[in-house]
Amino acid sequence: MNIIMPQLGETVTEGTVTKWYKKVGDAVKADETLFDIETDKVSTEIPSPVAGVISEIRVAEGVTAKVGVTLAVITESGAAVRPPAAPTVTATVATAVPLSPVAQPSRVAPRARPDERLSPVVRRLIAEHRLQAASIRGSGRDGRITRDDVIAHIAGNAASRGAAPATAMPPSGSATPAAGDTVPLNAIRRRVAENTAKSWASTPHVLQVAEADFSRIVQVQRDHGDAWKAREGFALTFMPFVTRAISIALGRFPKLNATFNGDSLMLHKRINIGIAVDLNFDGLMVPVLKDVPAKSLPQIAREIYDLASRARAGTLKPDELTGGTYTISNNGAFGTVITAPIINAPQVAIISTDAVRKKAVVVESPEGDSIAVRPIGVLAQCFDHRAVDGAYAAAFLREVKSVIETRQWAQDMQA
Repeated sequence: MNIIMPQLGETVTEGTVTKWYKKVGDAVKADETLFDIETDKVSTEIPSPVAGVISEIRVAEGVTAKVGVTLAVITESGAAVRPPAAPTVTATVATAVPLSPVAQPSRVAPRARPDERLSPVVRRLIAEHRLQAASIRGSGRDGRITRDDVIAHIAGNAASRGAAPATAMPPSGSATPAAGDTVPLNAIRRRVAENTAKSWASTPHVLQVAEADFSRIVQVQRDHGDAWKAREGFALTFMPFVTRAISIALGRFPKLNATFNGDSLMLHKRINIGIAVDLNFDGLMVPVLKDVPAKSLPQIAREIYDLASRARAGTLKPDELTGGTYTISNNGAFGTVITAPIINAPQVAIISTDAVRKKAVVVESPEGDSIAVRPIGVLAQCFDHRAVDGAYAAAFLREVKSVIETRQWAQDMQA
């Protein structure tokens, strides 16, 4: 079976193999970690799709390959194993090439210089800071330039210009950093920083806020919550209800279930909703719930819980982080009133579900107005003004509000 470079994001076209966990001739189990990939959006472990023996490795560590290129070949259990062949691709961008049973030196591409074997992240950093790769000393395998090497080079340049040196970092494994310490960003935090800064700088964000009466949902939680938790092992939260409501509204307002492409808007057929998951204050990930309209409310609840749990455990599969068409950021658990989230570009909208609080509201009826206490939740959506205008986005919010307030949620629980 050919193991190819996966596409870890809609706009990702290449990735760098940063580590192989197996070598030619090694046995591998299905779902066992096979190699690591780094792209300009994510760094992740890739599991083996099958059990077998590694018969070929075509792309070596440190090499950047296009999506779809064959990285290795696994002879599945029970099949004949070919004699091992040496890795033959060492150029900056790998291409699929046939391998001879015995590697011929004359056919092997000359090994690229360390400053030519750059991952997408490193290339982007070098371009953004207008640096010359040849001037950066690499500390990676065979002198490969890593992200940390670029950051250290930038810091060194700043110091040479007279900038204040950074505070010494606390030693690894030390206690919680104190005021005055400089805390290095972990890999996830760095990716979040890059992606949010890029989205904020390139996307005209507009915030709109609506309030919704969650009375019907709260009643379902009261009626079914205890039995649900006893049966499923986790609480029945607002998230599956809101996710279902948003999926219904997106079906009626497809321009928000879209990708902005500069001079066009790609409307997606599938409604795949990303759920932002906090990783115990060390960053966040956005696993994607695929084809939401096709799922029942209980299915949505189970999948959200499963994705969030495995995100925190670091066991998500790569395809569970890709393909999102709209994103939900859930801040209400912390009691927030209004959150203006940053769009997960190239998507065109994101919504924050803030706290649901009891409020005194005016209830209209044929007999006249009255005051009642109701659970009111805040829905705060940021949208890309290049994709749609305020009226369209506001009409979508109104639809989400209407679904939350009027849908027969008790019937959905029986599905």
